[in-house]
Amino acid sequence: MPSASTIRLQVEAALAHRVPSALTPAPRMIRPVASTGVPAVDELLDGGLPVGAITEISGTECSGRSTFAFSFVSQRTREGKVCAWIDASNAFNPESAAAARIDITRLLWVRCGAIAEAPAQAGISFQLPQECLTPKPATKGLYAGGWGTHPRSEVKGLADAVGDFLQTPSTEPRREAKQLPLAFDVPAPLRGERNPQQAKAWTPLDQALRVTDLLLQGGGFSAIVLDMGGVAPEYSSRVPLATWFRYRAAAERTQSSILLLTQRPCAKSSAGLVLSLGSADYSHEESTVFTGLRFRMEVERQRFAPTSNVVPLRKGPQRETGTEWQSRCGWAGRR
Repeated sequence: MPSASTIRLQVEAALAHRVPSALTPAPRMIRPVASTGVPAVDELLDGGLPVGAITEISGTECSGRSTFAFSFVSQRTREGKVCAWIDASNAFNPESAAAARIDITRLLWVRCGAIAEAPAQAGISFQLPQECLTPKPATKGLYAGGWGTHPRSEVKGLADAVGDFLQTPSTEPRREAKQLPLAFDVPAPLRGERNPQQAKAWTPLDQALRVTDLLLQGGGFSAIVLDMGGVAPEYSSRVPLATWFRYRAAAERTQSSILLLTQRPCAKSSAGLVLSLGSADYSHEESTVFTGLRFRMEVERQRFAPTSNVVPLRKGPQRETGTEWQSRCGWAGRR
């Protein structure tokens, strides 16, 4: 009498043209994934990068971080999606992105720390009116349509106000009003200051974090790449964990994939997938001509992994956590 496994294989073979894997439970996907464009990485990650989560890609210079991000963004733009590239270190090259088959018309490039100027021969001026740069005067009091202290705290200065009005000295000591600190530093041009050196300038890292927050809150982007590869680890590690937690919640709500390119992991538990890239090595196809690079990737942590409904009786083989792929130069051709 044939065994149960043999009968199951026979039934699945008979129904293969109608119901594929009729008796084999399909793996449960905790989170949808998006293809990276690299077959070896897609096979390692069971389909690609998770959608609606933070994927942190860490590595040294020339380790393949931008190459891998270009491949993922190219795959998304060719599917008709809109992506964003936030350049915190001013290292993005549009020509390289176009060579990687990225649809530039569907990519938003944000340069942080760089001031774009219009060419003189074009005759285009980007100067805004002065009323747009000067903030409106603050209106105190909650009932005046502005902001200020609570009405209960305003009662504390009522004795001084009445004393000054009646021109009688007050017995209470006069207390100076404390100025509340701003929640964040406003650039000097927006405060109406003539000398920008008097105010603390926004750093490119601060600009990148705030732009990412605005894009996530607005939604509509399938993938957002936050390129912090040129930021030293001692600065990227100082980003508050609440920032990454807020990014994770916004990405899950908008179903946007966030790619964080860093030198060392800094998102901690907010990252759904952490990938580590080693130093790239040149390929050995030709002895005298440079043809491409070979990259090595390791999975440091993967929170969302597919699970099967079948519980094996024996311990299965260990899962592979690394893979390699190769990129070829334009003059080397495809093989």
